[in-house]
Amino acid sequence: ILETGLVMDLAIVKAWKADPSGNLVFRKTARNFNAPAATCGQVCVAEVEEIVPLGALDPDAIHLPGIYVHRIVQGPHEKRIEQRTTRKREPAL
Repeated sequence: ILETGLVMDLAIVKAWKADPSGNLVFRKTARNFNAPAATCGQVCVAEVEEIVPLGALDPDAIHLPGIYVHRIVQGPHEKRIEQRTTRKREPAL
């Protein structure tokens, strides 16, 4: 079966770290589909938690080369913490 690839006008991905040349490192579940989705876009915008100096990323740890990234945005990082809320159990009848 031969299928044509997806082509998007804009791909927006979220990454953990980036360097100024656009190399991205993903973390946790973002590693699943962000890299293939970024390669499908004609323009790729990456929102990152941290921008590190050039050469600070290990070349073997880079998940998406900078050739696919057109813009880098360092957004505010919210560390969301889930809180468990429980109630007392009713006694069984």
